[in-house]
Amino acid sequence: MSLDETIEQIIGRFGWSQFMQAILVSIPAFFDAQQTFISIYADAVPKWHCNTFDTSCNPKSNICKLPRSSWSWDEPSHYSIISDWGLECASSFITSLPASSFYIGSLIGGFTLAILGDFCLGRKNLLYLSSIIMSVTALLTAFSTNIWVYSSLRFVSGLSRSSVITCSLILLTERIGKRLRSQVGTTAFFSYALGLLSLPAVAYTNRGSSWRILFLYTSIPAIFYFIITYFFVYESPRWLFMQGRDKEAIAILKRIACIEDRILDSYLSNIHHRQEIPKVNPYTSMKDLFKRNWALKRILAAMVIGFGVGVVYFGMLLGVGNLNFSIYLSVIFNASLLIPSNLLTLFFISRWKRKSSLFAFCTISGICSIICVMVGKGREGIQIGLELASFFCSSLAFNVLLMFTIELFPTSVRNSATSLARQAVALGSVFDPVLISIGRKNEFLSFGIFGLTMLLCGFFVIVLPETRGKALCNTMDEQESKDSTMV
Repeated sequence: MSLDETIEQIIGRFGWSQFMQAILVSIPAFFDAQQTFISIYADAVPKWHCNTFDTSCNPKSNICKLPRSSWSWDEPSHYSIISDWGLECASSFITSLPASSFYIGSLIGGFTLAILGDFCLGRKNLLYLSSIIMSVTALLTAFSTNIWVYSSLRFVSGLSRSSVITCSLILLTERIGKRLRSQVGTTAFFSYALGLLSLPAVAYTNRGSSWRILFLYTSIPAIFYFIITYFFVYESPRWLFMQGRDKEAIAILKRIACIEDRILDSYLSNIHHRQEIPKVNPYTSMKDLFKRNWALKRILAAMVIGFGVGVVYFGMLLGVGNLNFSIYLSVIFNASLLIPSNLLTLFFISRWKRKSSLFAFCTISGICSIICVMVGKGREGIQIGLELASFFCSSLAFNVLLMFTIELFPTSVRNSATSLARQAVALGSVFDPVLISIGRKNEFLSFGIFGLTMLLCGFFVIVLPETRGKALCNTMDEQESKDSTMV
C-alpha cells in the first residue's frame, strides 16, 4: 500500500481521541471570529441626539456643521473609537482605516506565513503561534491612545491571525479518514459561528462600557486557552512523514488509531519496511504550484472565487449598520445563520458535488445582494431578509470553497494553497470597509457591488475538477499522475 492508503487504514475509524483533537483544534476559530468582527462594535458610528435647549438642531442635520454644544451622543463618549477620539467628521479613509488595516494584515500574513505551515513550523506550531500573537495584540489594542496606534495594532492582529482557520482545517482533515473528513472539518466552521454569535452578546452586555473592555473580554480568555491546550494537541502525521520525522508520526498514529493492536502493528510494519516515504522540499513544491499548468489553473480559479466570496461574506456582516436596523440584532441574525449553514455543510458536504454547489451558492448570494439595493430604503424588513439570504449563501460558498481547495492539492503544498485561497477571501474583505463607508450615501456602492462581484467570480468554478469522494495525495507528482489516469 502507498503511504496515503496505509494512513487511511490506520485513522479510517473515528474514535474518542480523534474527537477530542477535533474539539481542541476547532476552538481557535471561535476566538478568530471575535477578533475578525470586533470592529463592528469598536469602530461603530454612534447615534446622537439634539440637546433640548438648541432649536437650530434637528435629527437630519449634519453634525459636522453644528456647534459641538448643540448635540450629544446617545451612548457615553467612550462607547466606540469614533466618539472617544472625536472622529465623527473624519474622512471615510480615516474611519475605515482600522478595519482595512486588519484585513490588509490578514492578506499579507496569508502570503508570508503560509509556507511556514508546509515547511519548518508545521500545522500545529503555526496555528498556536498565530493564535497567541493575535490574542496578545488584541489585549494591547485595549490600551491604544489614538487611531494610528489602534490601526497599527489591528494590522498586526490581522497579520498573525491569517493562518488560524487554514491550520485548523488542515489539522482536522489530515488526521481523519476520507469517510468523515469533510464532516469533521466543519467543526471549525461551527466554532467560528459560535465565536461570531458570542460577540454581540459580549458587546450588548457591556454596551455602557468602553470599547476597550470588549477587547479585554475577548483576548484574555483566548490567551489562557492557547497556553493550556498547546501541550495536548497533536501534529499532523501526514506532515511529519513528509518531513522525514517518521518516529513522531508513528507515535501520533498510535495515539489516534482506534483499531486492534495487532492490526495496527501490521500497518506500521508496512510503513517501516515496505513504504518509501517521500521527502519534499516545500519551496520546490511551491514553485511547482505556479509552474505546472494544472496547479496554476486551480489556484487562480480558487483565488478568484475566494475574492468574490470575501467581498460578500465580510461585506454583509460589516455593512449591517447601513440598513437602519439594530446593530445587535443584525449581527445576531447573521451569526445565527452560520449554525444552519454549517449543519447543512456537515450533513450534505459528502453528497454535494463541489462545482455545482459552489456555483449555485455564489449565484444566489449575488442576486440577493443586488435585489437588496433595488428594494430601497423604507423597507427595512425586506432588506434585512435579502441581506440574510445573501450572507447565508455566501457562508455556504465559503465552507465549500475551503473544503474544495483542501481536496484540490497534495499534502506538500496543501497549507500554502489553502492559505492562498483564504487570502483571496481576505483581499475581498479589504475593500469592504471603504465601500461600506461610501455606501452610507449610496447603497449601490456597497451591496450592489458586493452582488456583482460575487456573480462574476462564481463563474470561475467551471475550470476546476470535481473532487468529491477522492483520496488525498501527498506530492505534486502523485497528484499529477492521479489526475492523468482519470482523464
